[in-house]
Amino acid sequence: VVKAIITGMNGAVGTALKAHLTSQQAEVVGWDRTAVPPNHLPAAEQFLDAVRPDVLFHLAVPSQATGLENEGWLVNVEWPTQLAQLCRQRGIRFLFTSSVMVFTDDAVGPFTPQSVPDAREGYGFEKATAEQRVREANPDAVIARLGWQIGEAPGSNNMIDFLSKQDVVRASEKWFPACSFLVDTAVTLHTLAHAAPDLYLLDSNDRWNFYQIATALNDLHGSQWGIEKTADFIYDQRMRDPRANLPSLDKRLPSLA
Repeated sequence: VVKAIITGMNGAVGTALKAHLTSQQAEVVGWDRTAVPPNHLPAAEQFLDAVRPDVLFHLAVPSQATGLENEGWLVNVEWPTQLAQLCRQRGIRFLFTSSVMVFTDDAVGPFTPQSVPDAREGYGFEKATAEQRVREANPDAVIARLGWQIGEAPGSNNMIDFLSKQDVVRASEKWFPACSFLVDTAVTLHTLAHAAPDLYLLDSNDRWNFYQIATALNDLHGSQWGIEKTADFIYDQRMRDPRANLPSLDKRLPSLA
């Protein structure tokens, strides 16, 4: 039986990944940051040695402030670097999830694994820095850049939650967002945990703009949102990486076809 540790297991991606791994008969252990804080190396070593996982999926972000000093940098940069090194020392497979936010709105997509991140501050810069440091600390690591996740219902940081909170959804036909369904992301992360060490880009959006995607989601969910077509945001954020092998959006959104 494969044993996996997931950091950020209560988040949108972590919840989906846990459900998928459990369905594949894997033993899944969540990383409790209150018991094993990101800034406590001995506790992290003890935890890993006690659980002895086959793979560690590092999904955690500082979604809720806990009062730690420089918490964003600690959680987004220093912690993944530390975990990458600890996993290398113990022969544990390590997968780190990054974000398409390593690219700013000024970058020109679609992006490939060879595209150079341009974020120079904030979350995107922290993720880009973490990618580099994880590679240095653990050459066997897998890094997966994710786009906007699409869930089944509001209540977490996903596209459905965003749509449900708008009085009228202003959806630009000039914006091509990187996005994928949570269930497909979870399956792909599981697959990539066994892939060759590298950077992978996870995006199911082949060719559709945000207005088309929002309208297709509205069709799927009973036309409960007002969708207004705009052209006020011009950005191609798509990521291209056929190795990731995510199903295209129209597989889950038939009206896109």
